[in-house]
Amino acid sequence: MKANPSDQLQILDVQRMDFHIATLKNKAAALPEIAELLATTQRLTVVRDLQVAAETQISDIRKELLRAEADVEQVVLRLDRDEKRMADGSTGAKELEKLQHEVETLTSRRAELEEVELEIMLRIDSIKERFEELRLEAGQLLTQSAEIQRRKDVVLSTIDSEISSLSAERLATVQSIEGALVDLYEKIRANGGTGAAAIKDGSCDGCHLPINSVELSRIKTLASDEVVRCEECRCILVRGAK
Repeated sequence: MKANPSDQLQILDVQRMDFHIATLKNKAAALPEIAELLATTQRLTVVRDLQVAAETQISDIRKELLRAEADVEQVVLRLDRDEKRMADGSTGAKELEKLQHEVETLTSRRAELEEVELEIMLRIDSIKERFEELRLEAGQLLTQSAEIQRRKDVVLSTIDSEISSLSAERLATVQSIEGALVDLYEKIRANGGTGAAAIKDGSCDGCHLPINSVELSRIKTLASDEVVRCEECRCILVRGAK
């Protein structure tokens, strides 16, 4: 295959642009902000799950509190009833003694139930405090996520701009090169190889393997418009590149 030497040099420029574009795309895919955003989002999910769990706990414990309050109320009603009977003066001595014993028992029971009630209220307060901590953390995580996303967008915008500029330059360069040479270059790249490379210090600058002396001698005898391929990686070897 033959191609104008200037076209061969330009296809090497296309290779350099393609390498730069690929490097920029890899950079975009590996931005530290991506990992930061993922970690922040995952933590936010955990925090929100903990918030739901805390709300469920509070709801369940409030039911316990209602039962405890009802128990206290029942004891208070019985105490009021017994104390009124004792105060009305119509109760016999034996019945009065029985009422006094019951009042003592109910008073003790009331203290126990109020202690339970207080313990339940303290549990609710503790979970409320934890819920508030989670709420604040969720807010901080949302703020962090927004800031990370902003930084990510700024970097990606810069990268996208560079890629667009290189792509436009690549298109203009490709359009000025003989079609057959471009087709060969694209075919090599499609197979996962380096499309074109310079001969540098007796080696292929694509696979970085040395070119044997016999092949180097043969290449030197070829016409300048003859397209040379690397025997190892099959890329287009460009002569005269600086």
